[in-house]
Amino acid sequence: MSLPQTEFETLIHDASKRIDGDIVWVEDEDHSPSREFRAEIGSDAGWPLFLKGSYNPLLPALTYAVIHRAAGRIYALDLGKDHRNPQNTQLGEKHKHRWSEQFRDKEAYVPPDITHPANDPVAVWEQFCMEAKIAHHGTMQSPPPFSGDLFL
Repeated sequence: MSLPQTEFETLIHDASKRIDGDIVWVEDEDHSPSREFRAEIGSDAGWPLFLKGSYNPLLPALTYAVIHRAAGRIYALDLGKDHRNPQNTQLGEKHKHRWSEQFRDKEAYVPPDITHPANDPVAVWEQFCMEAKIAHHGTMQSPPPFSGDLFL
């Protein structure tokens, strides 16, 4: 399903978006160094949204992604990963993806509002939520450190 641009703009500017409850990072299903979480996003309008987080402490790399159940990923922050836009412009390790009808989530830009590094996921979370107009009614736990052996 395609998401009309006007609906995306209404959705992303909707200040009633919220996440209720604490966020706890868990080991990813592949048992890699990455930690993950998934949280439902509620809103007065009932947008079909959830948020996925991923953090790899060894790189470090961090992603927070807003997912629309019908259209897929519509808004995301990536830290610690380079990105190349469809126009072939290269972006650095800090960029945000923003939905457009033409490129879906493939086009990104460098955000001035994220000032904390990838290895501080809780502080980045607070900045991301503020900019994305998501109220988090709970706490985010710090991701547990990776203590496994990569070569087992």
